[in-house]
Amino acid sequence: MSELLFYHLTRRRLEQVLPDLLGRSLQRGWRAVVKCGNAERVEALAGELWTYDKAAFLPHGTKLDGHPERQPIWLTASDERPNNAEVLFLVDGADTAAHGEYQRVCDLFDGNDEEAVQGARLRWKAAKAAGHTLTYWQQNENGWVKAAEG
Repeated sequence: MSELLFYHLTRRRLEQVLPDLLGRSLQRGWRAVVKCGNAERVEALAGELWTYDKAAFLPHGTKLDGHPERQPIWLTASDERPNNAEVLFLVDGADTAAHGEYQRVCDLFDGNDEEAVQGARLRWKAAKAAGHTLTYWQQNENGWVKAAEG
């Protein structure tokens, strides 16, 4: 079973949090897939990753870039794993039927959006029922705090 981590964003936006989490994944030697809600969001987020920090670089690509097998980070709106990633990041309420293909699945959701919170609760319940190891992380002024396990 995969380990699922739910990240409740309340203090920083996804575009501020995701680069750090992706960087940590790469430091561990993991490849990543970021699954977005739609193709437009994929390209917008890819652009953000190019410009989030002048002193840092996160190697990534999308369908428009091609060569997914060469991309340590692959951004998509589909349930695909063309770079043999170990970790999946779900954003914009995206879900997957392929939890078992990954060592870790990170579900990032906007805590200031009630619809996003309700969607995350439903995904948590489904993942728990499926027998996955779950942790719930919440932002505070110092970073992330583990608030629950399931």
